[in-house]
Amino acid sequence: MDVRFDASELNALTAELNTKAQRVGAEAAAVVRKGALNVKNDARRLISGLAHAPAYPYSIGYEVEGDGRFGSISAEIGPDKAKAQGALGNILEYGTVNNAPFAHLGPALDLEGPRFEKALGDLGAEVFDQ
Repeated sequence: MDVRFDASELNALTAELNTKAQRVGAEAAAVVRKGALNVKNDARRLISGLAHAPAYPYSIGYEVEGDGRFGSISAEIGPDKAKAQGALGNILEYGTVNNAPFAHLGPALDLEGPRFEKALGDLGAEVFDQ
């Protein structure tokens, strides 16, 4: 029994999906970078004004690793312990036995969550609905 199969349409679909996947990776990287910037800015805003930690907000930054082309991108957001008052991050966020917390990183991430989810959803719809 001889079975023949024409895979030309499958090959064309595979090529199209590969092209779209590369585009999604690059554009998702931009979404991650924007999200990290938003979290940093919101965290700084939420923690600003503490009389005993005036330099702390300026220690909050972010680093993005990867560019999305190879399916991997991540962002790390938080205080840099090498900067003025940066080492206060855990104490301020979570408090201590003697000090109430000033939550700012968690709430900043919570604020960004819906925006980030919408941006990724919009990107997927834009790329794959074409």
